[in-house]
Parts: sequence; structure tokens; C-alpha cells
Amino acid sequence: MMIDPAKQIEIIKEGCSELIPEAELLQKLKKKKELRIKWGADPSAPDMHMGHVVVIRKLRQLQELGHKVVFIIGDFTGMIGDPSGKSETRVALSRKEVEKNAKTYKEQIFKILDPRRTEVLFNSKWLSRLTLEDLINLAAKYTVARMLERDDFIKRYTEQKPISIHEFLYPLIQGYDSVVVKADVEIGGTDQKFNLLVGRELQREFREEPQVIMTMPLLEGTDGVQKMSKSLGNYIGITDAPSQIFGKTMSIPDRLMMKYFELLTGLPKYETDKITEGLRKNILHPKDVKKRLARILVGNFYGKEKADKAEIEFENIFKDGGLPDNIPVVSIPPNTFEKDQILVPKLLVLTGATASNSEAFRLIKQGAVEISGNPVLDAIWKGEIGAAGIIVRVGKRKFYKVIKGR
Repeated sequence: MMIDPAKQIEIIKEGCSELIPEAELLQKLKKKKELRIKWGADPSAPDMHMGHVVVIRKLRQLQELGHKVVFIIGDFTGMIGDPSGKSETRVALSRKEVEKNAKTYKEQIFKILDPRRTEVLFNSKWLSRLTLEDLINLAAKYTVARMLERDDFIKRYTEQKPISIHEFLYPLIQGYDSVVVKADVEIGGTDQKFNLLVGRELQREFREEPQVIMTMPLLEGTDGVQKMSKSLGNYIGITDAPSQIFGKTMSIPDRLMMKYFELLTGLPKYETDKITEGLRKNILHPKDVKKRLARILVGNFYGKEKADKAEIEFENIFKDGGLPDNIPVVSIPPNTFEKDQILVPKLLVLTGATASNSEAFRLIKQGAVEISGNPVLDAIWKGEIGAAGIIVRVGKRKFYKVIKGR
């Protein structure tokens, strides 16, 4: 049954930061039964996290209202690097890195989205075909003065920090995506507002009906301060193991619990209001509320049975001081390290605990690494992998048993 446009607007606005302009969206809904809702993501890391889920859940809600999601994987724009919120020029990714990261995105979005109402596109399909003349004509449609209206650009400009020309091109190219796919609505985080507005202006320049833009709140990461990001290590990945999702959720600051409930769980407002009131009156204990949040998040991706098991593992580790079940066993060649000396960054990369030596060094510096129950304070561990192997612990939730292969 078709939902009345005015009622759709009420539903769409739930949890939304801004809807620009609301009146235009109402007119679009009155004219068309199925709107094209654009969302783009640059594959700057291999996996998506709960910050992405905030937007993806809203997209699923729009699908349930009868609309089509056009998901653009920015395999071309990812090589430029989105400068949004950056205080310095962002290092661009290579095509090989982008292709590797993009590989899993298509699978991950369908953990939430309805494939029947989703169109997946790679923007290299049209952006790689632009000639120099095309690019010059596109650049002529926007001024430097307008570009410097962006907070991050003007801040860097006044502080005399470099802004590369290709960073000015990013919002134009992202906006051009909207022209190509004929987006009715584009959705993104609040940090994407400028880019989304550029798309709206470019559609006008190309004599298309301009898109309405919808921004969603940014989700702070497990540190409780900065936007959730894989590069900052404060993320909860949607492909993380159930025990990792549970444990990371339990580590978020208490003051963020209700924001996570509201943006990630789908609980009705009367239910979240009830939890908020219970916390305020000290009827509910924050730890119990956080456990409920963790169970919901794990259950959303893995089901109730694995959510229950993740909770038992968490209690086993933190209440009883034990070890989780099914610790991954990593076998390494016998001559990987010199006798009585283990290079810890190399060990962490080999186990898969970290993606790089630099990430490993950061964790060691933070005191987040243990070998067989002893804290690691340096990059070199004085010891060896005996016949029984060693237990490597990274952070509060990652455990690995390392043995020597033959």
C-alpha cells in the first residue's frame, strides 16, 4: 500500500539531521512513486563499520517506503581521497588498494539493504571516460570562492596549509555522480553536506531537477571523541567477529549508549525513552544497558544464538579472567624470528591482529599488547615460541595462539 507523501516525510525525518529543502522532497513524492536515493562510499578501507550503518539503516527505511537505492562505490573518487574534515592533504590510494577494498563492499551492504531495490554502480564507469576538455568544462561550473566556503578549506587556507588542486576537484566529481545517475535524493553524514550541495548545484547546471539532500548524524567511535574511523582504530566493524562487536560495544563511554541505541538498533522511540528514564532514575545499571545494546548489534548481523555466546565469552574474559573459546591458532615458519627474540610488529601482522607495522607500533605504545600474560613494552620481545606456543593478546578482545609450523 502506498504511503501518503506527508506521512513519508514524517518517517524520513526520524533521526535525520537536515532535509534540504523539505518542500521539494514533498513535491517529488507527490510526482513519483519511486525516488532514486543516491549514497556513495569511497572504499578507503576494506570493511564497513557502524558509522556506515547509520546511513544504511536509513536507506533500508527508504526502500521499505518503496524507493530505490543507488549505491555508488567510489572506486575512482577513492583514488583522489575525500578532503572533508581533513586538516591536511589526504594521501590518495592506489588503484590496487581501492579495488581490493571495494571487493567486499557489495557483499557487506546487503547485510542490511534489500538487493531487489538496490542498484550498485562503480563511478569509474563514467569518470574514467572524462576527457581533459570534459574536466575543464566541469570545473568551469563552480568558482574558487564557492569552494572556499567549505570550513576545512578556508581553515587550511587561512593557516597557510597546502590545498592541492585535486582536492577542489573531489566535490565536483562527487557531484557529477548525481548528474549521471539522476539522483532525486542524496544522503550522507553531516560532514558531507558541502559535497551534497555541490551535486545539487551541478544538476541545475546540467538542466536536471536538483536533488534533495539528507544528512545523518555522525557516530563517534569507541573513544567517544572522534568520528568512527578505521584509520583511527575506534571502529566497530560490521564484519568483526561476534565477540569483537560485543566487546567493542562494551568499551564505549556510557554517555554514548543512547546515541548508539537511537542510530543503530531500530528500537522505537518509546522504548529508547524508557531506557533513558531508567538510567536517569538509577533503575537500570549502565553496564546492563550496554550489554543489551551489544546483544542487539551482534544479533543484527549474526543472530541471537551468536549474540548470547558473545556475551558468555565477554563475561568469561572480564569477570572470571579466563580466555575466550575458539582462539584462532596461527602457525608460522620455524625460522621467522631469531632465537630468544620476537619482533612484535611483525608477529602482529602475521597473526592478522594488525594490518601494518605502524598500527602495531601504535598499539605497543598504548600498552595494548600482551604475550602470554605479560605486557609488551618494546618492539622486541625477549623470548621464543616454544613447543606449547604463546598466547598473544591485542587490546581487550583479540586473542591468538601462535605456534611454530614445520
